[in-house]
Amino acid sequence: MDRAQLAEALALAGEPDYRASQIWEWTSRGARTYEEMTNLPAALRARLAADVPLSSLAVAAEARSDDGTVKALFHTGDGRPIEAVLMRYRDGRRSVCLSSQSGCPLTCTFCATGQMKFGRNLSSDEILDQALHFRRLEKIDHVVFMGMGEPTMNLDEVLAACELLPDLGVTHRRTAISTVGWVPGIDRLAECEMPIALALSLHAPNDALRSRLMPVNDRYPLEQVLAACERYRARRRRKVFVEYVMLDGVNDDPEHARELAALLEPRGYKVNLIPYNPTGAFDGSPAERIEDFRSILAAGGLTATVRLTRGRDIEAACGQLAAAGSEVATGQPAN
Repeated sequence: MDRAQLAEALALAGEPDYRASQIWEWTSRGARTYEEMTNLPAALRARLAADVPLSSLAVAAEARSDDGTVKALFHTGDGRPIEAVLMRYRDGRRSVCLSSQSGCPLTCTFCATGQMKFGRNLSSDEILDQALHFRRLEKIDHVVFMGMGEPTMNLDEVLAACELLPDLGVTHRRTAISTVGWVPGIDRLAECEMPIALALSLHAPNDALRSRLMPVNDRYPLEQVLAACERYRARRRRKVFVEYVMLDGVNDDPEHARELAALLEPRGYKVNLIPYNPTGAFDGSPAERIEDFRSILAAGGLTATVRLTRGRDIEAACGQLAAAGSEVATGQPAN
């Protein structure tokens, strides 16, 4: 919801200030229409329905996976495409993957979003409206900023959205922000009072390979990135989650695993190995090689797990978001 537009409409209607709080309470609990907001006067409900949309985003298409994952393609008011994903797990968790930008300016070679033309940063309302779309379907309890864009390059708006996520049922401790290693953003997140988790997209254990995969490494090489992560750990007293996408013949050799184990302090990091979700640039590592890689990390003292892939059949998995058109609605490739 565009809260500035709502405030203006309420002021023009001569309504008291508490009306905005009443409307937000209904909205954050999943209300689909103003008509459901029964403690508002009927005339006001009708006026708001005509003048203030419940969402700042328009749903352009939606796709549903065999595993229960739901991907939504939205358009902003100025026509920018963004995607968000609801992931359903057997243990009852309902996790939403949110976008912070339309496209991404950092062009990681293995990520479909990085191949899009960068649009702009999203506002906090546009970020919240992605989560609210799924909250209207069912209760949610986890949020990860691992969708389109680099969240720490839009941190003011991301954190403004995070402040309100508990109203939707998502505590700060169940919220994670992922970064490719944008050092100023990591340092700002370390000083944030909200206990939000940090996830680092690492994907290589040395600078030469990481720069080949992620051009941002030329600006912020590994030494600087890991120093920032150490500052976060010292300030927040929380482990950093490391994301490592497994690319066949690129970053998955046993020597890479040994380098990674030597690079990371076992007490401070947890590694999440990600089976590569095809975007056309690379092939994914075989399952046996991923398990061998994990075993080497474990032998080096690191906690390492293999991510359960969700939504690959609708191109909603990690690295696949590209918002390339409304063909998502038919379940056809979106990129």
